[in-house]
Amino acid sequence: MAHLRPIHDEASYAQMVALMGSLLDVVGDDEDHALSGLLELVGDVVSKYEREHYVIEPAAPKDSLRFLMEVRGLNQEDLSTIVPQSNLSAILAGKRKISATLAGKLGKFFGVSPALFVPS
Repeated sequence: MAHLRPIHDEASYAQMVALMGSLLDVVGDDEDHALSGLLELVGDVVSKYEREHYVIEPAAPKDSLRFLMEVRGLNQEDLSTIVPQSNLSAILAGKRKISATLAGKLGKFFGVSPALFVPS
């Protein structure tokens, strides 16, 4: 078993992730399992390292829109009551930006913050 200590490099990060995976296999969803506390501690150590070393850039508004459409199985016609298909095509192609008004409508339609559709 790996020693529990802060992660200092990619090798120790990989060891901790492997340990976390092994603990997840044993503990599963059982919060009363004897090893659930250890799993939580290892998860916290891994999470801290990831926050400090892996920056995830926010997605472009058009990519967020495309993702939401894909995961919900929607096509451009399904959004025709919100945005004309020609405008939607231009947005998805990166040729047109999403207006603040449209961001509000898309946020309401998808049940997400309109900020998701506004460039940061």
